[in-house]
Amino acid sequence: MATEYAIIAGGCFWCTEAVFKDVIGVESVESGYTGGERPNPTYEQVCSGATGHAEAIRVGFDPEKVSYGDLLDISFATHDPTQLNRQGNDVGTQYRSAIFPATAEQEAEAIAAIARAQEDHNVPVVTTIEPLKAWYPAEAYHQDYWDGAGQRNGYCLAVIPPKLQKLRKSFANRVKQS
Repeated sequence: MATEYAIIAGGCFWCTEAVFKDVIGVESVESGYTGGERPNPTYEQVCSGATGHAEAIRVGFDPEKVSYGDLLDISFATHDPTQLNRQGNDVGTQYRSAIFPATAEQEAEAIAAIARAQEDHNVPVVTTIEPLKAWYPAEAYHQDYWDGAGQRNGYCLAVIPPKLQKLRKSFANRVKQS
């Protein structure tokens, strides 16, 4: 079966990328930008909040090994979908919680995943479902960040290990063996 893609945003893409690289059935994870108006935005432009883009990841996956809905459930379990335009200390629309479905089927799955996530929270889930616009891969130094520079970045060292721990605890049957 052909590789399918999920484009999701849940804060800093360094942190979301690290989580999904450990999921069985995930074939690739690319950090990038979507949901904005400016063509070919740079990291600095996106960080300014002026382009309308979200830091997002494009997850290539084998639907016979992991479903789109499972990927969304993992996303909801490893970021806080109740924070509007922020994740922790990262504040701005570029850090919004959003799903960018590529098909009507993915959109239906996104609606169902938000409903499932809402059951786990007593405050509203603010994750948006947005039209899929152009995808712009982030600069090369952002790709596979946790595997390299992220190991020396204090922010990543504080944020990523708890996300990976939550992934391994809540989705043990979905995690690649290291």
